[in-house]
Amino acid sequence: MWNRTPWPVFLATAVLLRPDAELGAQELLYAREYPVMRYATRDLTNRVEELRRMIGSGQAELSFEPGRGYLVSLLASLDVPASSQMLVFSGTSLQEWIISSDTPRAIYFADDVYIAWLQGSDLLEIAAFDPNLGPVFYTLRQEKSDTPDFQRHTDLCLGCHDTYGLTGGGVPRFLIGSGPTDARGRMASHEGWRLTTDQTPLSRRWGGWYVTGTHGDQRHAGNIVVRASDDPAQPGEVTNGNRTDLSGLLDTDPYLTGNSDIVALMVAEHQIHVHNLLTRVNWEVRKLLDTQSGMAGQIAAIAEPLVRAMLFVNEATLSGAISGTSGFRSDFESRGPFDADRRSLRHLDLTRRLFRYPMSFLVYSEAFEGLPTEAKEQVFQRVWEVLAGVDRSGEFDHLSEMDRSAILEILRYTQGDFARWLAESGAGEQQ
Repeated sequence: MWNRTPWPVFLATAVLLRPDAELGAQELLYAREYPVMRYATRDLTNRVEELRRMIGSGQAELSFEPGRGYLVSLLASLDVPASSQMLVFSGTSLQEWIISSDTPRAIYFADDVYIAWLQGSDLLEIAAFDPNLGPVFYTLRQEKSDTPDFQRHTDLCLGCHDTYGLTGGGVPRFLIGSGPTDARGRMASHEGWRLTTDQTPLSRRWGGWYVTGTHGDQRHAGNIVVRASDDPAQPGEVTNGNRTDLSGLLDTDPYLTGNSDIVALMVAEHQIHVHNLLTRVNWEVRKLLDTQSGMAGQIAAIAEPLVRAMLFVNEATLSGAISGTSGFRSDFESRGPFDADRRSLRHLDLTRRLFRYPMSFLVYSEAFEGLPTEAKEQVFQRVWEVLAGVDRSGEFDHLSEMDRSAILEILRYTQGDFARWLAESGAGEQQ
């Protein structure tokens, strides 16, 4: 059994209750197309695995509480802020029967991990970004134990989380999307649904999601429960935007906060878009390096979409100020790192674009660190060419001279690998 429809599947972590020993028992398509990756058998290095090992050795423990189980303790252990809470009521999980407009799924995230909690469920759904493999999927059973354990899942989860290629060439990915959704979490129309990124106009985002926050006269598709023509209208449905709370739409008392923060949603869309490109570049370049040599041009072609995404090419323009409700902005920006002038790639703009300095903060992530050296240096080369003015092509016109100068200075100060690359390549002396 899988989702009723192959549509919005954001972290649709499968409830596949198989022991780890069965991983790879049925050969994955990856094993044939990307044998160098060893997706099902490679040792894992993500933060969930680190926590798992610490629990096993007695260096860490998770606390269980009635109702929410391990949720609060797990968020604290993985340094995931409760302010990142996003509520989605599309039935995009194998636990679809407990998802509705009254009981949405709560999703929390940090730079390299996503956690989903559902009312009445005996499982937490977890997706981690592994520096070597990209998205890796887990569940954690919600029952009190001295040694709670994370169970990894592969093939069934990938029924939706590998959709780049229907006949091959796919890699694991995270998904976030928007589409009209009814009260039972079902897709209400086969038209108009889409995967969303930071390039998607706000008007087409967040169908099937609750959204708190203000955004002026800009419109979005959140907070709308599609109902049959003979269903009575519900309070608040007509004015679905600029909501500072969700009163009248659902009871938020079971959740950690009463928010589904618009800023968290926007950052998550950017992060997922770049995470997926990081995975694609990692897999394709490692495959290339395993089979060929002297392929600089091919690596450049593979890495270019990632460069464009990290520099926010074609980002949707905002026409007014965006403000969240949960404190997520402060939590997110405070993580830095900062340069000598206290500037950071995490500083948000939220008036005409998402970030003040349009270069992705994921350049600091373990996901980026996990790229092959050849791919990472290609990204550095292209980013430097754009920021130093060597590349003046029109697709980067959204970056002003002040933007380029500021981003270059911030990177030089805060990204050690980039600073070393500048020194070793001599690029810094060419400015």
